[in-house]
Amino acid sequence: MVNIKPFEVEQWMDKYETTPGVLNISETCAASISIDDLVQLCEDPNVPSPLNTSTKLTYGAIQGSDALRSRLASLYSSRLPTPLPQDGILITPGAIAANFLVFYSLIKPGDHVVCMYPTYQQLYSVPESLGASVSLWKLRAEDSYIPSIADLKELVTPQTSLIIINNPNNPTGATIPKSVLQQLVDFAKEKSITILSDEVYRPLFTGISPMSPDFPPSLINMGYKNTLVTGSMSKAYSLAGIRVGWIASRSPELLSSIAAARDYTTISVSQLDDQVASYALSASVLHALLGRNLKLAKTNLAILEAFVEKHRKVVSWVKPNGGTTALLAFTNRAGDKVDDEQFCKDILDKTNVMLVPAARCFGPEFAGSVRIGYVCETAVLEQALGKLGGFLDAL
Repeated sequence: MVNIKPFEVEQWMDKYETTPGVLNISETCAASISIDDLVQLCEDPNVPSPLNTSTKLTYGAIQGSDALRSRLASLYSSRLPTPLPQDGILITPGAIAANFLVFYSLIKPGDHVVCMYPTYQQLYSVPESLGASVSLWKLRAEDSYIPSIADLKELVTPQTSLIIINNPNNPTGATIPKSVLQQLVDFAKEKSITILSDEVYRPLFTGISPMSPDFPPSLINMGYKNTLVTGSMSKAYSLAGIRVGWIASRSPELLSSIAAARDYTTISVSQLDDQVASYALSASVLHALLGRNLKLAKTNLAILEAFVEKHRKVVSWVKPNGGTTALLAFTNRAGDKVDDEQFCKDILDKTNVMLVPAARCFGPEFAGSVRIGYVCETAVLEQALGKLGGFLDAL
């Protein structure tokens, strides 16, 4: 039987996010929208409804509809001489299934895997459960959570088969600059190591301009065939409830191997989910949807920054520049780290504000810190931070 560790962040969320009246600023999705909201964002009134209610509910296209796969492929093809073909996309039930399929297909007992850390626990616990040894590629606050290629080279062994990154990063909100990504690709290519880039928070970038030479492209557009990226409609696209994710790659061999494994877990995603995702990614909706979420992220990040500045005697951070999350470190008046798990429980009990304790959910190195998901509704964030500030003042 597979021995797998408890998935701490998911168990924490499951236990507390349904607390009556909770002010949830731990959620990592950009504030969710309804289908009615999605239709309101559409810039072309002649575009039909996202749901075709006359379509018979068969399994539908096994690997995803042509419309959905072609629209996703176009996201990775802008201004490139070699567009990503539709066959470079494989649809899955969320990014969590996409990542699992990559691991299940590519990892065997005795392999060695290097995984960026901190990150979503799935990315290192599942490879470990499949019999791989896992080395954690640790990010440091003093380096703005930008990974060190020198550190990576110290971790890689002759048995290393996979390097895993998460860009933008959960929980820190840091992004990996293009120059560092290029060093990673060059090194992996030299060693013939496959790379998985979990890009579920792409393309929400709040602190780096697309015109910057270090703006991070998707990893599959950096010239290395043995690269896989995963994405989802949940985070940057506000549609967690439709459970649509994907794997993208320029390697037909890698995708073929994963598709063969997928047959054992997923016949197809729901046709209804596929239709809504296709509508959201259409030219008449996509830009308005991402514009809404980027504006929300920037507005809320400014509010969070003002909160940190106001309480800087007991709160510190590395300001995120992408994604939807931030890692905040809390100390007491004496300068000692708080017990972050008890701290989160006390705050929830006294204020109904929900946070995620970093030591429990991301690792003991992050004791005293909490993760905040700040791209919720602005009113919720303002109310929650007001209550959290009152809690801190009363200590």
